[in-house]
Amino acid sequence: MNSLLIGALLLLLNLSTCVAVPVSSAPPANVIFDSVDFKNVLRWTPPANSSDVRYDVQWKIYGNAEWREMDDCLGIRKLQCDLSGVTLDLQEWYYARLRASSSSSSKSEWVLSPKFSPRWHTKISAPLLRLNASDQGIVVRVRTPQPVAKKMQSSRLYTNLIYKIFLINEVGKEEVFELLCCSGKLLVSKVKHKTEYCFQSQSVAALQGRSSARGPTKCITTL
Repeated sequence: MNSLLIGALLLLLNLSTCVAVPVSSAPPANVIFDSVDFKNVLRWTPPANSSDVRYDVQWKIYGNAEWREMDDCLGIRKLQCDLSGVTLDLQEWYYARLRASSSSSSKSEWVLSPKFSPRWHTKISAPLLRLNASDQGIVVRVRTPQPVAKKMQSSRLYTNLIYKIFLINEVGKEEVFELLCCSGKLLVSKVKHKTEYCFQSQSVAALQGRSSARGPTKCITTL
């Protein structure tokens, strides 16, 4: 009887040594929100030496315990996920998390993003410029990027937005004008006839302490 028990124990020990311990996949890295004009995109880099990796994304509002699956970003191969549709509230803070899975069905640990606020973290593009020459000088019309304009209509959070207009004259000297968003146009009257002038624009969110890159250069020749 004892020999039978000993034999059974040895068999169990042998079987246990044959059970494969699942190895988890390596996790993705550099999980961050990249937000421009309230288009809030989660981006990341793949695990080192990875192939055929898929990703799952979840999100939640800061302070909530429950994580929610991002249906469009489950089992995806791309290295980004657009979370704009679920991060609409400018008053809220958000988290996202991400895990990788390999062809062997192993999954990585979840990787957490930094806390994100669309109000404080989105980068606002430079305004669009339209130039017209008149007898009075150059009329510079300024148009707010459409996504930003929509947000400002529904919120007072960006009433402090300022537009800087850079005028570069024929000798390369630069002059700066400021417009409160969204006054619409600027008349530059001190210009020479038959002379080319070039302009660039920039958005400055003073309360958020951020500025956009300068927009593309646009030029016009006076009458």
